Amino acid sequence: MALLVIAIVVGIGYELVRQSQLSMEKFGLQFWLTDVWDPVSEVFGARTLIWGTLYSSILALIISTPIALGIAIYLSELCPASLRQPLAFLTELLAAIPSIVYGLWGIFVLAPAVRWLELHTPTVLRGFPLFTGPPLGIGMGSAALILAVMIVPFSSAVAREVLKSVPQHQREAAYALGATRWEAIRAALFYARTGIVGAVMLGFGRALGETMAVTMVIGNTRHISWSLFAPQYSMAAAIANEFTEATGALYLSALIEIGLVLFIITLAINVLSRMLIWSMNRQPRPRMAPALVPATGERA
Repeated sequence: MALLVIAIVVGIGYELVRQSQLSMEKFGLQFWLTDVWDPVSEVFGARTLIWGTLYSSILALIISTPIALGIAIYLSELCPASLRQPLAFLTELLAAIPSIVYGLWGIFVLAPAVRWLELHTPTVLRGFPLFTGPPLGIGMGSAALILAVMIVPFSSAVAREVLKSVPQHQREAAYALGATRWEAIRAALFYARTGIVGAVMLGFGRALGETMAVTMVIGNTRHISWSLFAPQYSMAAAIANEFTEATGALYLSALIEIGLVLFIITLAINVLSRMLIWSMNRQPRPRMAPALVPATGERA
């Protein structure tokens, strides 16, 4: 069964490579590095899409990680027993909401709220690249916020289970040494650090592949900008919007290559996260000095 999972991943990669062969032969690595996307002239480049996907996912990770860890710490360490299960259920309920419902909420509730914030942004902040542009409400800021809401339940649920699996004697040992409650929680966090990193990376992978909710609030404009106000685009949104319109073979091949690029980026991030976890798990082996017999000086 484990080999079957590997075979499925390899099969997906093979099919993506095969179907995007036409685009790869014509554009090569320039597909990753150029911004032009012109179906009429059949010139395609995915750099703006790669930027929008990574930028929105990283912003969502920055926003959601402290919230998810705070929820996990409260539910596993501080919450009264009578409230723990209801609050955990409500948090996990966010993961059951369909993506299209998040998108509708983003259009009718989140986007107007973001636009209000953009209108009331202090003038001194508008000189920074993050806060330039017209206050539209639809753009990178809205996409990052809706992604953060969507990945919080995944990261918090895994982090909570990891913290619950920390042996109780770790906390008892910290209290025995005179630690405060916060210091005991820090000790538990350090013990569970590899699992927490895994929870965060799970949320990051979820954000990279999100489609409908992001499509409805990101603005769908091929433009590279640091601004949170600027409408931008993502790879998953481009595939969802344009796949049915791809009439030419090269156009369809370029869209499939976008899927291949997203597949490669997702695999690369997962490999890097596994390497990070492996480096955190690696413990130096203590060197044992050879014992000497005092009377003769010989090695024991």
